[in-house]
Amino acid sequence: MTRILIVEDDADINQIFAKIMTKQGYEAVQAFSGSEAALRLFPNGEEKGMAAGEFDLIILDLMIPGIPGEDILVKIRKESDIPIIVVSARSALADRVRLLNLGADDYLVKPFEVEEVVARVNGALRRYRRNADGRAAGSGQGRGDLEGQAITYKNLVLNPDAREAKVCDNLLSLTAHEYDILYLLLQNPGKVYSRESLYEQVWQGGYYGEDNTVNVHVSNLRRKIAAFDEEEYIKTVWGIGFKMA
Repeated sequence: MTRILIVEDDADINQIFAKIMTKQGYEAVQAFSGSEAALRLFPNGEEKGMAAGEFDLIILDLMIPGIPGEDILVKIRKESDIPIIVVSARSALADRVRLLNLGADDYLVKPFEVEEVVARVNGALRRYRRNADGRAAGSGQGRGDLEGQAITYKNLVLNPDAREAKVCDNLLSLTAHEYDILYLLLQNPGKVYSRESLYEQVWQGGYYGEDNTVNVHVSNLRRKIAAFDEEEYIKTVWGIGFKMA
């Protein structure tokens, strides 16, 4: 059964999340502080590494007692690419950008609607499972479909089987979402993708006007590519979205 760790110090909100997840058929495990979350995630201490496969997704509040939510996020990202949905009352763009750059998969602002929670959780789980399936398929031999073939564009080479991208023979350190955006754009380099389309296809969930989320990931992609090549790769089509340059 899919296990979801809920890290939220407000008992009422924690219980709401737990009921939502249980109703979806998931097992909800509750933690009410950063310290309790760390004990569940790192039962043998940080030096022993994160408990592998213990949870499938984490809902993480930022303002929690004990170890701060941001510190928990950073600790997890050093060990795992498990989906993390950050929950916060802060809605400022700067807060969203900082958390996404730290490794959050999504950002949910309080107060929230049940439907939005379900859509974001299900979308994050679908994305994570798709990536896991892709990594498993990449270990096989003899795939003859186009999906497994390397894609070359200018000085960039993307290998779908290995989920790797190189620029001028330098390996890019991409997050799962950054890779998926790049892969989608490269499949149809002449096509303009709206921010809404990118969000729905990459995050696999309903679109909630998350232009900033898409913008941050595209900006990170550009920065990482530019570190090895001054050539323009991703073009902004103002008022619409993005395409390969």
